Amino acid sequence: MIEFTNVSKTYQGKHALNHVNFKAEAGEMTFLTGHSGAGKSTFLKLIHRLEKPNRGEIFLDEKPIHKLKDYQIPQHRRQIGIVLQNPNLMDRLTIYENVAMPLVVSRYYDDEIAKRVRAALDKVGLLDKEHKYPHQLSAGECQRAGIARAVVSKPPLLLADEPTGNLDPALSMEILRLFQAFNAVGVTILVATHDLALIAQLNHRIITLKEGQIVGDSYA
Repeated sequence: MIEFTNVSKTYQGKHALNHVNFKAEAGEMTFLTGHSGAGKSTFLKLIHRLEKPNRGEIFLDEKPIHKLKDYQIPQHRRQIGIVLQNPNLMDRLTIYENVAMPLVVSRYYDDEIAKRVRAALDKVGLLDKEHKYPHQLSAGECQRAGIARAVVSKPPLLLADEPTGNLDPALSMEILRLFQAFNAVGVTILVATHDLALIAQLNHRIITLKEGQIVGDSYA
């Protein structure tokens, strides 16, 4: 489903990624690890097409996403759910309204929005919080709301960049168990994290980056 072929990305002459080759099949759950600045975030940004490689090719479902025209990028991104360390919920909107935002932008009908939003909130255990505002939720609940927003469009691919960075170990494992639940129903998931102790408890593929290169590919 995802394939990097000799991919390099530089910023001001410095390699963020350097001749990276990688392949993940549809339905895999994979962790990206490595030191700060190893290239984890750049890796995800290239898939999301927030960045474009300087060299090499990137394929998603055999489509060359490195060749996408500007007008094609929004459609590409609709196939991908994004979870960040900070869920960036809008304070003036309820949790329901925050989660509904991708569907509103895509002009779904109201009844379909209601069905999908409540299903997503139910999956992350927040259905009873739909009328609350972000400041009324805990950090873990806000992150779960961010995950609900990321999956409400039912994307086949979910990218997460340090999604547990602001959470304690128990909440972090709770978030990763949610990812496992989505993976169990066929969602391909790629998680960038520095928390080796946490992911060692899960039996998934681990890709280790160092100075922009893959130096390890194993299972916990």
